[in-house]
Amino acid sequence: MEKKLAGKVQTVLGLIDGDELGLTLPHEHLLLDLTVRFKLAEGSVTARTMAEKPLSLDMAGWIRFHLFENRDNLLLNDEALAIREIMRFKLAGGKSVVDVTNWGIGQDPHAMARIARATGLNVIMGTGYYTMDSGCAEVLARKSEDEIYQEIVNDVMVGTDGICAGIIGEIGADSWPLHEIEIKSLRAAVRAQHATGAALTIHPGRLDESPLQIVDIIKKAGADMSRVIIEHIDRTAYSFETMTKIAKAGCALEFDCFSMEGYYPKRYGVFDIPNDAQRVNYIIRLIEMGYLSQILIATDTAMKSRLTAYGGPGYAHIPENVIPWMRAKGMSEETINTLTVENPKRLLIFVAPSK
Repeated sequence: MEKKLAGKVQTVLGLIDGDELGLTLPHEHLLLDLTVRFKLAEGSVTARTMAEKPLSLDMAGWIRFHLFENRDNLLLNDEALAIREIMRFKLAGGKSVVDVTNWGIGQDPHAMARIARATGLNVIMGTGYYTMDSGCAEVLARKSEDEIYQEIVNDVMVGTDGICAGIIGEIGADSWPLHEIEIKSLRAAVRAQHATGAALTIHPGRLDESPLQIVDIIKKAGADMSRVIIEHIDRTAYSFETMTKIAKAGCALEFDCFSMEGYYPKRYGVFDIPNDAQRVNYIIRLIEMGYLSQILIATDTAMKSRLTAYGGPGYAHIPENVIPWMRAKGMSEETINTLTVENPKRLLIFVAPSK
């Protein structure tokens, strides 16, 4: 019998109703291996020594400005720690978390199921291929679009020992200009979106033009734009004009780097990453333009230094800090509920397959 997902949310422990989601973090990483992004610091012996030291609290000041220059910072592989950290979100009122760790950065279905059981949280798992530089380039080059499409569909419909993905992504598309390999991955993901009824979430590049090129490609491929999330709107110097173009295309705009302040990624030379106050101001402007239903917020916690155990704000930053700031800025409870509950719910509920 064909699996029927329409009208339901698929967690790693099975199907639930959308109303069970509650306060949701739509873009996080409970476990992952991002060491492919490690960059050995240039210069002194001291800087190079810091690169290989196990991360500790006494490094908190340094790591804030050198996120990618310590290998251990880029590895979340302690399941017990992940449970303790995400429980802070639950204690702050959280109900659901989307872990978008996918192929290339260590998707771990069994671990996600164990974390869901241990915490009582709804855990939704992502699927598909991450960026070319995550080690996916050779695999993506070798496989056809049809093969990639079938893999994604299988991960949603069959899964690993019955543990299934509930969202497609985060699909890596951050090369510039966009490489044909990542274009192939995007097209396969769009086809899988139609075949499964799942939402599609995409990791764009850091240039202002990158998300617009992605929007153009997936639109031509036939994507349901109302069920596409463009991530990391706030981790790059995207102009407000670009934000509005993405919104006009019908996509959801995900401000998922809340709490990430005071750094710039040296390998990209980007300095204009906003702070949390600026993120909230951007969101207010978009709401005033009528795009409330297309905005998502999260923290994209993907490094040890973002965890409370290492001096970071942790997964509870949204309910503990951001929501109070939004209230102070004059946002109504209804608006906040739309951002944190209703918008993720709309996207996580499967629709009927269209192809």
